[in-house]
Amino acid sequence: MRHSFAVRIGPVGFRIGSDWRAPIAQLETLYASYPKPHDGVPDFTVRLFAARPWRRFVRPAVMIGGDYVLPEAAPLPLAQGLLAAEMGMNLQMALGQRRYLLLHAAVVERDGQALVLTGVSGAGKSTLATLLSLRGWRLMGDEFALLDPETGLIHAFPRLISLKNASIATVAAELSADRFGPLLEGTPKGTIRHVVPDVAAVAAMDAPARPALILFPSFGFEAAARDVSPSEVFVRLTQASTNYVAIGERGFDALTALVRNVPARAIDYPDTASAVAQVEAAWLGR
Repeated sequence: MRHSFAVRIGPVGFRIGSDWRAPIAQLETLYASYPKPHDGVPDFTVRLFAARPWRRFVRPAVMIGGDYVLPEAAPLPLAQGLLAAEMGMNLQMALGQRRYLLLHAAVVERDGQALVLTGVSGAGKSTLATLLSLRGWRLMGDEFALLDPETGLIHAFPRLISLKNASIATVAAELSADRFGPLLEGTPKGTIRHVVPDVAAVAAMDAPARPALILFPSFGFEAAARDVSPSEVFVRLTQASTNYVAIGERGFDALTALVRNVPARAIDYPDTASAVAQVEAAWLGR
């Protein structure tokens, strides 16, 4: 393709090709501190392309392709090319990753132990993970937890943090403007703005962590907490995994061991200050 960019995020390398320069320039800026794929060979390829040659110039529309595709996916406007690239990387992971069991979750680490935050969209996982990273935790990722079936460890995948709607202002109140990408309005999920993980998170992204606590946060309720039974955790995590069925017995064994060995709690919270306090309390009481 006319323009391309390669990057390694944790153990996974990507090559992103584009018919347009703008999305690649944004990736180069926001991922400037990240390494290239091992030996220059990416694990996955993403393509941002125009469905028709003239759509490169007239009302440009970005189609998302690559090693794995969703044929029915609608194109995005060129102004959202960065979002298209991020969606393309997530798509390759969701459909093509077989080495790790993927859980749709945010992960932070302290003292070599990982806290896994998982739940439905809108639960505040990315916001919480970002705020915790500003309070001494290491960000390991906000999109996927990569659980190694062989070791039981979680590997980091600290891609750009994707904040949505009201969470953008919440984080912006505590974070300098140079950590933010462009404001993307009118996306399928509303307003989105990406945050670059801190230098320490990128530098340590090859260091895995042992899972120590699973939290299911829910935003918009009075503060409350409860233990979650292993059977409920197992069902929730199968629903949160994009490749549980695809990797078969390895996935079952990995998830069973995780549920058996790691405590889980659900927390409800009305605001981020309450959420951070509840997370710290749950961590101390695990």
